[in-house]
Amino acid sequence: MTKPFAITLEVGSSLRNRTGNWRTERPVYVERLPPCNAGCPSGEDIQGWLYRAEEGDYEAAWRILVEANPLPAIMGRVCFRPCETACNRGQLDEAVGINAVERHLGDEALRRGWRLPEAGADTGRRVLVVGAGPCGLSAAYQLRRLGHAVTVVDAEPHPGGMMRTGIPAYRLPRQVLAAEVERIMELGVDLQLGTRVGDVDAALRDGGYDAALVAVGAQLSRRAEIPAGDTARIISALSLLRSVEEGGPLEVGRKVAVYGGGDTAFDAARTARRLGATDAVVVYRRTRDRAPAHDVEMEEAEAEGVQIRWLSTVRRADGGRLVLERMRLDDRGTPQPTGELDELDADCLVLAVGQDTDLSLLDAADGVTVSGGGVDVAADLMTGHPGIFAGGDAVAGERSVATAVGHGARAARRIDRWLAGEVWQPPAPREPATFDRINAWYYSDAPHAVRPLLDAARRRSTFDEVVGGLDESTALYEARRCLSCGNCLECDNCYGVCPDNAVVKLGPGERYAINYDYCKGCGLCVAECPCGAMAMIPETT
Repeated sequence: MTKPFAITLEVGSSLRNRTGNWRTERPVYVERLPPCNAGCPSGEDIQGWLYRAEEGDYEAAWRILVEANPLPAIMGRVCFRPCETACNRGQLDEAVGINAVERHLGDEALRRGWRLPEAGADTGRRVLVVGAGPCGLSAAYQLRRLGHAVTVVDAEPHPGGMMRTGIPAYRLPRQVLAAEVERIMELGVDLQLGTRVGDVDAALRDGGYDAALVAVGAQLSRRAEIPAGDTARIISALSLLRSVEEGGPLEVGRKVAVYGGGDTAFDAARTARRLGATDAVVVYRRTRDRAPAHDVEMEEAEAEGVQIRWLSTVRRADGGRLVLERMRLDDRGTPQPTGELDELDADCLVLAVGQDTDLSLLDAADGVTVSGGGVDVAADLMTGHPGIFAGGDAVAGERSVATAVGHGARAARRIDRWLAGEVWQPPAPREPATFDRINAWYYSDAPHAVRPLLDAARRRSTFDEVVGGLDESTALYEARRCLSCGNCLECDNCYGVCPDNAVVKLGPGERYAINYDYCKGCGLCVAECPCGAMAMIPETT
């Protein structure tokens, strides 16, 4: 009879076989740059605050959010969501509704009275900020957190800049704007309204300031050379929007034409409808795909009955009638006249052909140059005059609330370093978390939540807010759609698939470590990481 085989190894003796010495490559945890973060002009850690939001810890999420952006309830309403355009989930089903969750966090903060981080210890330095729009407010907030005294000067009677005079109340309710601005002021910002700065260099010297930021908005309407009869009524889109904001009497007539293709043009047309126009027609010389307006703005305008005449330009205006000429696009996409004319009845022509910034306050500042409609600045946002910085609409580039908020935060950090006699050193770039690194099969389809809309019939007669917010449960669902691209979400996949039990759990929020004494470098953990937060690197010894 054959004796049974005797097991000679005691329990746990496999730990004596340190299989790590077989390895030629080792797995490591990485932190790649999520595409949403990369696409955010405000510099928000979007993935970071979504991670907290999906746990239901909305205050913690909000506090991560306001590290970069002190205006989340505003941004959650007016930002055109480049983060969602970049979102990897859009290649799986639909992009995460980042903007909707941001608005929910912002609204919750206002409802619950959450306060912004306190001002830093006083540095004894004073900074002048010209302009109380998104760039100036963002800079003031960050400068106060760094301990600098800040004076914000604005020519308008109310703070907010173009957020107040250029964005209608149906997109941005004024109580939301006022509440988020007031929260910044509570940090000890000195706000001087109704005060115009004619020479920023003189204001810098005479006021005893150590640095200045020019953050004035694009409040000047560009003109269009349109022959017009004596009875033609022509106004600018900014004048129309400002008049509504100030509550002044305004009669636009029953038929309104708006010349232009940007967001301001569609805001003007939608406003005209609310003022009683039965017909509001946007006239634009290119095609829809070449219009600078964002899709959501055009879609909401069309839902409210705004008509659009593509490939058309206004040749002349005479009384209640416009003469339009049809256009065609050449091979470069440039509109060319066709000679074919149409007529359009219009009691009023609203011009929305672009905006400029009044930069005359910099005329006397040595070394400051202007090109492309904006102040020339270096990478640190400083002009050619030491100590004078510029951002937002004052510099050339994209003009949006998100961009302006990002400029304000960047300028504050650069000003702080300049005042300390140092050069701002940006963090090392991170490898992007591209979709090909995601194991999409781990994620089930989950279409994004749809924000409620005010009924179209009511939208034509009221300035009530059009787009509603998500409730708490829906915001939680939306946050949980995040794929956590490029960063560990503690799903335990690596822990579960490791054949050598070499992955060590460090506890909630602490992620994992790898015991390289036993890791053979098989790469299973890297292959099975859902969010692409691991990589294999060669052994160096």
